[in-house]
Amino acid sequence: MFDPTKPDRARFGSDPFGYSSLAWMRWAMILAQQGFPIDPTKPPTPQDLKDPILWLCQANALQEAAVVLVKNEPSFDKMPSSVRGMCDTQYCAVALMLIGYSLEICLKAMIIMRRGIEAYTASEKDYRHHELAELADFIPGLDETDQATLKVLTHFVYWAGRYPDPGTRHHSKVEEVFSLSEKHEISAKQLFELASRVMGHVKRLVQ
Repeated sequence: MFDPTKPDRARFGSDPFGYSSLAWMRWAMILAQQGFPIDPTKPPTPQDLKDPILWLCQANALQEAAVVLVKNEPSFDKMPSSVRGMCDTQYCAVALMLIGYSLEICLKAMIIMRRGIEAYTASEKDYRHHELAELADFIPGLDETDQATLKVLTHFVYWAGRYPDPGTRHHSKVEEVFSLSEKHEISAKQLFELASRVMGHVKRLVQ
C-alpha cells in the first residue's frame, strides 16, 4: 500500500513526472488520515496549493539539493580539460540558484503564514518576482551586507544560475554581481549563515 510519508524512488524510476508531482496528494492523504475533510483523489484548488506546509517542504527540498551540489565536486571528465574549471564555476552557480530559490519559496511561505491564504491570494501578483531583499523586508536584523547578499543571490535566481548571459538589455547586471560581492567581501560562510538565519525565522512565526 502506498505510504504518503515515505520516499519511493522505485516509483520515481517508473514514473518520474508523476512521482515528482505527488506532493499535494501526499499531504492531502496525511490530512485525511488525521480526520480533515479532504479528498486526496480530487485535484487541488488554488487555495489548497497555498498551504504553507507545501511551500516549506519545497524550500527544504531545494535546500537539500543545493547542499548535495555544494558538497560534491564533479570531475567534468566528459569535457575537455581546458574548460573544466569553467564548468565548475557554472556548476557552483547552479547551487547558488537553488539556494536562492529555496530562500524565495521559504520567504513566500512565511508571507502566507503572516497574511493568511486569502489575503496572499488577493495580492498574489505583488509577489510574482524573485527579488529576495524585497521579499525579506519583514525579517529583523538584516544589515547592509545581508541585503547585498540577497541582491547578488537574486541574480543567480533570475539568470546567473541558468544562463551565462543576463540578456543584452541587462548586461550591467554582470558587473553588479562582482561589484557587490567585492564591496561586501561576501564569503560562502556568510551566505550559508544568512540563508540559515532567514529560513530559521519560520520558528518565530509558529511559536
